[in-house]
Amino acid sequence: MISILHKKAVQRAGRPVRPARLVLSSIAGVVLAAGPGFSAGARTDAMHSVARVRSGQAMADFYAARGDQPLFLAPGNEQAVQDLLRLLNTAKVDGLDPNSYRLKDLQRAVRIARNGKSQALRRAEFMLAQAYVGYARDLRGRAPDLGTIYVDAQLRPSVPEARPLLDQAAAAPSLVQHIGSMAWLHSYYAPLRQAALQTRDPARRALIAVNLERIRLLPAANAGRYVLVNAAEQRLLMMEGATPVDSMRVVVGKPVHATPMMAALIRFTSLNPYWNVPADLAAERVAPFVLKGGNAYLREQGYQLLSDWTDKAKVISPSTVDWRAVAEARQQVRLRQLPGPANSMGDMKFMFPNVQGVYLHDTPSTELFAQASRFVSGGCVRLEAAPRLARWLHGKPIKAKGARPEQRVDLPQPVPVYLTYLTMVPSESGELATYDDIYGRDARRLAQLGNSNRGGPIAGR
Repeated sequence: MISILHKKAVQRAGRPVRPARLVLSSIAGVVLAAGPGFSAGARTDAMHSVARVRSGQAMADFYAARGDQPLFLAPGNEQAVQDLLRLLNTAKVDGLDPNSYRLKDLQRAVRIARNGKSQALRRAEFMLAQAYVGYARDLRGRAPDLGTIYVDAQLRPSVPEARPLLDQAAAAPSLVQHIGSMAWLHSYYAPLRQAALQTRDPARRALIAVNLERIRLLPAANAGRYVLVNAAEQRLLMMEGATPVDSMRVVVGKPVHATPMMAALIRFTSLNPYWNVPADLAAERVAPFVLKGGNAYLREQGYQLLSDWTDKAKVISPSTVDWRAVAEARQQVRLRQLPGPANSMGDMKFMFPNVQGVYLHDTPSTELFAQASRFVSGGCVRLEAAPRLARWLHGKPIKAKGARPEQRVDLPQPVPVYLTYLTMVPSESGELATYDDIYGRDARRLAQLGNSNRGGPIAGR
């Protein structure tokens, strides 16, 4: 497309052809008023109007910074433009309205730009940029609230700014690859989205759409280092950008104690940890054995009874407790298990402090990892190879110094961890790997949306 414009600058008097400057930054206000990416309702809203003005200015600044050279209509990016138009045209699969991107106007502008006239070329380039930014912002900004617990607020998905979106696209080794892989989202998104477009089964399409919603809450492909735990898959991935560099099997919560969807920052590792027994698990796992074997069971298993839940709690005698009342959940007690071979935390636990008391930890029950179904924990995530995760997080092996309990080793820099629930993920073979909806979250979400039988689009709001 832009090559036609280049021909008009054919070398004169032996001078070489130079790429045309499109002076795109000068038409920001003109195209902004007519650009795609915002519905009619949004244009009447004052807050959206302010956001559009800011985006338009950011895009103008972007083009000014690159000497008004085109990005989308640069030579070699024809396929990227077609891929972007295809994404917008099929935005229904994202739970978005394709009509809000004024596709007919955009396609017409691109078509007219082929005549090589600079004004048409400028207008089409800026409209493409605005459509790209609007679509990327909608995918993030309209991600639904699915009950994820954001322990650290900075991990909550936010609407990306126009300038970073365009800068990342321009810095990509290939704009075709950047748009084709939807690199502003998690690497799972594009292949799963393509599967939704290819399937003719409404129920399967609806199930894919539910998983697409959850993936939109995960980090983008350029997010750096983070830990991803997919409870449905019962697997942990150590991620560096879009690449899983290591993985391991995990044990996750049984349905009655489902591992929550959560985003937090792993801040430190605790070596020789106590296991602070949740009250419901004290009733379920400990009290019945105390009733059967007496207080000797507590000594043998390394349990201590504490006076209260404060930091100044004291160890007290178990004879002061009505253990039948504990077993029947009529009385709550605070128990902790001392470090040692029987400790349910194993040698270490990885802490992202939260009121739910969820963390990643080692375990002495290694036989569980040979089982296909590993939904047996009280909500925490037990690790197949905790020392391997520690080495990746800290950049070196770590080991306790002596027998002192709860030896804290801070991470050089906190690392995000995302606990999610994906019942469909792309596999290395290119096919979709599917997992049972053990927690019933797919079924509940489909029922909320009224899509359990018809597989319609999922509204991303």
